[in-house]
This record gives sequence, structure tokens and C-alpha cells, in this order.
Amino acid sequence: MASEIQMPEPVCLIENKKGKGLVVQPEALQLLSEITQPMVVVAIAGPYRSGKSYLLNRLAGQRRGFSLGSSVRAHTKGIWMWCVPHPCKPGHTLVLLDTEGLGDTEKGDTKNDTWIFVLAVLLSSTLIYNSKGTIDQQAMDNLHYVLKLSECVQVKTAPEEAGEEQAGEEQAGEEEAGHEQPGLDRRALFFSTFVWAVRDFTLQLEVDGKEISEDEYLENALKLKDGSSQEAQSYNRLRECIRQLFPERKCFVFDQPAWKKDLPHLEELPDNMLNPEFQQQVERFCSYIWQNCPPKTIPGGRKITGSRLGTLAENYVEAIRSGAVPCLESAVLALAQIENSAALKEAVDLYQRQMEQELPTETTQELLELHTRCEKEAMRLFMARAFKESREQFQEKLTVQLEALKEHFCIQNERASHEKCTAALQELFQDLDRQFKDGVYFMLGAYQLFQRDQQALVEQYRNLSGKGVKADAALQDFLQKREFMARTILKVDHELTEKEEQIKSLKAQYERAEKEREAERKREHESFRDGKPRQRKQREEEENMNDHQSKDQKKSTGGSKKNNPEDEQNSKGGGKSGDDSRYKMLFEFLEKVLDTVLSFLSLWFDYKIRMAFFTNHA
Repeated sequence: MASEIQMPEPVCLIENKKGKGLVVQPEALQLLSEITQPMVVVAIAGPYRSGKSYLLNRLAGQRRGFSLGSSVRAHTKGIWMWCVPHPCKPGHTLVLLDTEGLGDTEKGDTKNDTWIFVLAVLLSSTLIYNSKGTIDQQAMDNLHYVLKLSECVQVKTAPEEAGEEQAGEEQAGEEEAGHEQPGLDRRALFFSTFVWAVRDFTLQLEVDGKEISEDEYLENALKLKDGSSQEAQSYNRLRECIRQLFPERKCFVFDQPAWKKDLPHLEELPDNMLNPEFQQQVERFCSYIWQNCPPKTIPGGRKITGSRLGTLAENYVEAIRSGAVPCLESAVLALAQIENSAALKEAVDLYQRQMEQELPTETTQELLELHTRCEKEAMRLFMARAFKESREQFQEKLTVQLEALKEHFCIQNERASHEKCTAALQELFQDLDRQFKDGVYFMLGAYQLFQRDQQALVEQYRNLSGKGVKADAALQDFLQKREFMARTILKVDHELTEKEEQIKSLKAQYERAEKEREAERKREHESFRDGKPRQRKQREEEENMNDHQSKDQKKSTGGSKKNNPEDEQNSKGGGKSGDDSRYKMLFEFLEKVLDTVLSFLSLWFDYKIRMAFFTNHA
């Protein structure tokens, strides 16, 4: 609950159900759980119809709030709570507890009154006892509930229940508290300061004609009688109990607030109809409560917040309902268990947040050093937040949990490093992958180009900072997954090289054949140019002979039959046999080139299939 927000009206904290006894209300506990500020808890107890609710309303700064009632019956049942911003202590919440009136004859159960009074004492940091008239023996007798505190509340658990370890913690806690007075009842460490408000006071504050203060009036009423007689012991018993259990005491007296006929409507009366003396007394009373009443604490100086107050209320009421005697230290121990569990969780959460902010680390040694720093911060938070009761037990749990988290973060550190490195590699290699898909490396010598480009990217990756402990492993994993790409480029490069060599070989063979034919033609040409008459004459004679044979043949056939084309072709100088050999070699060369081109196309389609597979599975 923020300081500027307040409960619009009181709510029931502990209901007094007929036949069921005292029951803590879940709605009130929920409201308390939202208050994280330290709490100044002021409870008021006293006889019914004595004006308790009016004083609490004024402490809340309101005219209305707690029901005043206008009959002779007790109006408030159980314990009601009103949480408001503290008017004098910023960052604190003022909690007002209005209790069921004591001594209602219609209830017929004095045990119920005792528990109401006990809870008012245990839950508050300041107890206001409200009575009417004077502080006389009758008023003291009406306060006999204080005597019941000794019977109804115990400080320690039984030794066999507490154990030696807890007893050692309690002793250390007492030494740490350092404010226990010799001879003082240890219950006083748990009890509230005591304020006696005497209403409708009609006496003069003087003794033997000398004016005294209100506090002196109370202390005079608490003076012990000398002697050891039974009467003196009976007289002193209650007074000694008050002095022991409430070492800090204060007293206020109030005149009658208004005329008797106006008292039933006191909350509606304007200030000008109230007794001026009463108004001044109320203002002085409220000012003292606001400025001097301390926050609710438990031994060791721990301040009570809303959730802690709710825990104490539940523990005390549960003990009462079970028929056991409420144990103050057991309630504090139960509260400590809850608080230390919360402190443990806060410390673990702090450790996790600080570790996660620094991951990944470059080395395992850096991670261990980070763990040591975060562990110290978490332990410091735990020690500041935890209650000393059962603190060692939860401290051991914290150590075990942090050690387990360290192992977890070692694994997480490696995983985070690997993920970070993989993301960096994917970003660096995205242009190279795009070039692969576009076929940039589908050419002769592309494998060396690919290797050079990839190595350059690897060097860029190695120069990056903040990669973590899995930098090398992530690189190896990444490159291993890309081996398929390298193998594909290498295969294409090799096959293209082989085809290129085949084409070069065929071209060389063709060129050699051309050179041989050119040499042969040159030799023939030179033989004609140099002249060989004998051969030429023989060739002319053969040609003339062939001509005569042809003419004779034409005559014998009557000149009707045409010459054989093959004979005509053969009759031409040079013949056809040389050209046929040349064309045959050319056709063979073209056939081999075509085979090479077809192999190249097959390789291209194979590359495309491999690239599509890589794209879908890389």
C-alpha cells in the first residue's frame, strides 16, 4: 500500500465467531500483504463502552471510522483494523487496532476477554488501556488480564523442542539485541509500550497539596507496599507484573468530552460543542502517539511489515484455537522461516540477474570470477534481509542453490556463447552464401577463390570480441556444416578442368593433323613447281591413252551412254580420297566437342540440384 493510499474504512482482522472462537480474516491478510512499509501498530483495549473507538478515530485523523455504538452493550466484536499513512513518519504505516470491549456480562466467557487482551498486546507496538474514572484498586482489578499474560504466553519452547542449535541462536540474539535489562521479564522484549488513558477524570492531579503530572499519577498508583503479608503480596502482584512487562509507561487523563445528553452522538458533535479542555487533551494525546510510538519490531530490531503482522496474527490465533499456550519465540521462528525463505529467493534472484547480464564470458576462469562476485552480492543481500532465527540453515541452502546455479550457468554460458558465435558467423557468411547460390563459384579455378574468400571471413570472425568460451567450437561446427558446399565447388572445378583439358587435347590433335595436311600439300606443290618432265610426260601419255579409250568406248556405244560420274570425278586432277580423310577427322573432332558440351550441361544440372538441396538443408 503506497503512502498516499489508505483504507477507506476499518476491516475485521480477527473475528470472534460465536461457537467457533477467534478466526483471522483472509481479506484482512490480503490487505496487509500489500503493505511493505514498517508499521506503527497501536491497539486499544479496555472495558466496553469506555470510548475506545473515539480515540482511535481521532488518531486516524477522522471523526468517523470505528463504530462507536450508543448502547450499553459491547459494539465491537473481535479485533478491527484500520491502516492509514502515518502523519509524522514518512514511509511508515499507522495501523490502528480496535478490540472487543472487556467485561461484557452478556458474553459470560472471561477466557475470551483474556485472549482478546493477549492478542492486543502481542500484535501492537503500543497498547492503550482505556478506562473511566480514576486509577484506583477497582481499576487495577479490572486490569487483571495482565496477570494472565504470564500464564497465557510463554517465551521459549520446551528445550527438547528447541534443540541446542536453536538455544544457541536465541542466546546470540539476546546478546545482539543488547537492550535486555537485568531482572526484566523476557516477555517485555516482545510486548508493547503501555499508555493508560483515563476517561472522564474528575480528580485534581495533586498529592499532599502538590501538583503532579499524569505520569507521576500512574507511577504512584503502581507503587508497591512494604511487607511480606498476604495482603501486601496480593496488592503488589498485579503492580509488579505491570512494571515488569511494561517498563515503558505513559498516562493521559481526559475530562468529559461533552454534556451527557450529547455523548451518544459524540462523533457528530462540532468542535464548538466539545469541552475545550477535552479537545486540548485529545490533541496532546494524538501528538504524543504520532511522534513517540515506535514501529512494531521483534527481538533483534526487525521491523514488522504488513505480511509479517499477518503471519504473527495467524500463528498466535492458531495456537489459541489449538488450546496451546502461545509461544512468542515460536511465533517469531515461524515468521523467520517465512522471511528467510523470502530472503533466500531474493538472493537467488539477484544472483541469477547479475549472472545473466554478464554472459557469455570469454573464458571459464572469467565465469568463475563472475560467480564469486555475484555470490558475494547474493549472500550480502540474504544476511541483511534474513532473520537470525534459523538463518544458518537457510544460509546453507543458499550456498547449495548457488553452487547448483553455477553449474547451470557454466552450461548456459557455453550455450549462449555458441549461439552468439553462430549468429555472428551466419551474418558474416551471408554474402558468400548468396554468391554460391548465384553460381559465382561455378567456373574454372573457383575452388581456390572460394577458399580464399572463406578464409578471409574466418579471420574477420576471429577478430570479433565477446564470442565466449565456445568460439573455436562454434567455428568448427559451422565450417563442418558447410563442407558440402566446398565439396560441390571442388567437384565442379575438377570436372570443368578435366573437360577443358579434353578440349585442349582435341584441339591440339586437330591442329597437328592440319599441319600434316598443310605440309603434304606444300610438298605436292613444290614437286610441280620444280618440274619433273618425265613424270609429267608419263602422266600426259596416260591421260591421252585414257582419252583414246574413252572415244573408242563412245564409238562402240554409239555415243548414247553418258560418262560414269565416278569416272569423271576420278578423271579430275587431285581425286577425292584426300578430302574424305580431312572431313572425317573434322567430324570426329566435332563429335568429341559435342560430347564435352553434353557432359558440361550434365554437370550444370547436377550443380543446380546440389545447390537446391544445400539451400533447403544448410
